[in-house]
Amino acid sequence: MTDPKSDKGRARKPGTEPHPSRAPEPSKRPAGRLDPGLYIVATPIGNLGDFTARAAEILAAADLVACEDTRVTAKLLRAKGIRARLVAYHDHSTEADRISIVETLRSGKLVALVSDAGTPLISDPGYKLVRAAVDAGIHVTAAPGPSSVIDALVLSALPTDRFLFAGYLPAKDKARRDAIAGLAAVPATLVFLESTRRLGESLAALATVLGDRPAAVARELTKLHEEVRRAPLGDLAASYAEGPAPKGEAVIVVGPPDPDAAPAQDPDTLLREALASMSVRDAAATVAEATGVSRKQVYARALELSRGA
Repeated sequence: MTDPKSDKGRARKPGTEPHPSRAPEPSKRPAGRLDPGLYIVATPIGNLGDFTARAAEILAAADLVACEDTRVTAKLLRAKGIRARLVAYHDHSTEADRISIVETLRSGKLVALVSDAGTPLISDPGYKLVRAAVDAGIHVTAAPGPSSVIDALVLSALPTDRFLFAGYLPAKDKARRDAIAGLAAVPATLVFLESTRRLGESLAALATVLGDRPAAVARELTKLHEEVRRAPLGDLAASYAEGPAPKGEAVIVVGPPDPDAAPAQDPDTLLREALASMSVRDAAATVAEATGVSRKQVYARALELSRGA
């Protein structure tokens, strides 16, 4: 039996047949409704006042919100009086999780992707989901907003016309130094994220490999106790090597190489040369003075090299 509410089985009136060469017009959604698709939504990095009206509109309209931690996002949404269906999507999510979200998008739903704080995909999960959505022909857009990377860069008082965001440095010393060495010649301001527990070590490694470039360390951005320290790398390394590590995460911004400056001396090479004729203690003292890196850091490295030899 033909559904009386449908057009199936009904004869068209003369002159109402669609023109064969004319593409059908896209369906129009009611006024005020957002189009379906994947929305990458930035959220505050500390100050709730940075939550944009557009972000609130999207999250309130979303059929599903994919978030790094449902507890963190739920707290944010409650503060704004928004109710939404949440699903976890993070670094440990499986391909099946991603496929499930893409299928939701395929069905014509609106899905918002958020991280715990800041802009998703910037050292946060999401790239694979965006790639899968694009490959599936799904509409993808973004609601830009807070980013600790950009915030720290503009507060650093360092050149902003060209910069490279390099994410987190490796935790192990050798891998960290190698990663920094690979960036040493990049003619741009460098931006790193770092745990404050490793801040002193990372700053010392940066000073060792890059020399005493101007730099800045920003933490607690947009919060009550926001702090930005601007000084040469060696001074910052010494500052954070003393006392207990501050809480949270930090952003390290390092100025570009000086094209007229002599290339920084490799401390490992200097240490090996010094160890050939000096004790570990004397070699460390000599190299620390030559490079500006703390004696404690250089001495630890000198011990490693001497044992390896």
